[in-house]
Amino acid sequence: MAAPSMVIERERKYEIVPGSGVPRLLGVAGVETQDDPVEQVLDASYYDTRTFRLAHAGITLRRRVGGHDAGWHVKLPVSADERREIQLPLGGDAHKVPGRLKRLVRAYTLGEKLVPIAHLRTDRFAHRLADAEGRTVAVLTDDHVTGEAGGESARLDEWRELELELDPGTEPGLLAEFDRALAEAGATASPWPSKLRRLIGDRVPAPRRARKKPAAADVVLTSLRAHFDDLRRADVGVRLDVADSVHQMRVASRKLRSALRTFGSIVDEEATAPVAAELKWLGHELAPARDTEVTQDRLGKQLDGVPPELVLGPLRQYLTRYFAREEEQGRTRALEALTGKRYRNLLRALDAVLAEPALTDSGRKPAKSALRKPVRKAAKKLRRAQAATRGLKGADLETALHDVRKKAKRARYAADTVKPVYGKKLRAWRKNVKAVQQTLGAHQDTVVGREVLHHLAVDGHGEGQNTFTFGILHGQDAAEAARLREEFTGQWRRLRRGGRPGWLG
Repeated sequence: MAAPSMVIERERKYEIVPGSGVPRLLGVAGVETQDDPVEQVLDASYYDTRTFRLAHAGITLRRRVGGHDAGWHVKLPVSADERREIQLPLGGDAHKVPGRLKRLVRAYTLGEKLVPIAHLRTDRFAHRLADAEGRTVAVLTDDHVTGEAGGESARLDEWRELELELDPGTEPGLLAEFDRALAEAGATASPWPSKLRRLIGDRVPAPRRARKKPAAADVVLTSLRAHFDDLRRADVGVRLDVADSVHQMRVASRKLRSALRTFGSIVDEEATAPVAAELKWLGHELAPARDTEVTQDRLGKQLDGVPPELVLGPLRQYLTRYFAREEEQGRTRALEALTGKRYRNLLRALDAVLAEPALTDSGRKPAKSALRKPVRKAAKKLRRAQAATRGLKGADLETALHDVRKKAKRARYAADTVKPVYGKKLRAWRKNVKAVQQTLGAHQDTVVGREVLHHLAVDGHGEGQNTFTFGILHGQDAAEAARLREEFTGQWRRLRRGGRPGWLG
């Protein structure tokens, strides 16, 4: 089967009064012509788990016949008006979801079986909207829909809706202009994100409503759910080899682990300790792919700054070969982790933590009072880590500064978690903590960079390469590390003197 293709879809759906005509949009967002309708008949079968895990996450998985893009489609939400659509052509068993798509949504299904849940037939009348040069700006469709949902009780429904979809090359901001014009023409925004959701309606659990006065656990669990969503979205990106997805997945796993450890007095630390340990394992498996990505990019920029006469021999070709090997090994390791049972069990464990959290007594207390202690504890650990750097030199100092960076990152994540409660009060402190973290992150890059350069020099020498240039870059990294340590000293001073609530210490 062909490899999946991917498009970004930007659209809005509208309801109109029965019997009314299709609005004319000439003059709106540069539209000069509105073509006569082209009729298409679309026949789609939708798949999900019996507990509607995909629908709950805003994802649709369907097999559609008819139209210009007939095939298997997975739609993943990006924002309110934007979705990423992954497509596979028709082929194989019409009643069996292709394995590639099953694997793509495994972080959401958690291994549950995908079954048919609904069938939709759409009689579509599509109007192409074009500018003065004849370029497509958008497509306005008048959809007449008949739907049937299975389950414990069958559900039948019929409705009509308008759909305005921007052409991929159209400026996204123009969607607002079309929205105003359609509203003036009597169309109203649909309350449903998709045709499927309209059909299955209340069979999908409603999102949790935030309480006006949340308990501490409400705040922490909201943050954990957001990070879990980020992890699963990045999972799809890694499988599709989307740029920066490994990084995003690693960040999400780190934030989850940090929140579980920092707020162990809210969501019981003993109960979640195994999950935190497995998140550490996941980060370790993703590390080689991400580290290679960062090192290659950084080294390339460093080489751009070296005078050409000091770049001796076919150095760039050697680096291209070296990093191609490293990249392939890192990606293979990451994908092996994502396809294994250990990772699936981790996702199930995270899902269970969020579905039935083990709350402490502190977790049930008002957020405003109960969340101070874990944030104060994170700040205290950061101060202790900084104090431990005093008097150290060389490799010992570099190791200690790396620990300060990790503690700063956890303190910053803690501030992000409690932002709904203490946002303004912690703003200045969080900003200073972030500055420390970023400077020490750059410092750690020089440490890793020097290790890589040493390895490249040894490896390159064995291949007959002239490694003189690597020595230049090694010296530059050493000088940059010294500069960053000075910068950190000033930033730490600002952090200690900067504004923060008295209870933070």
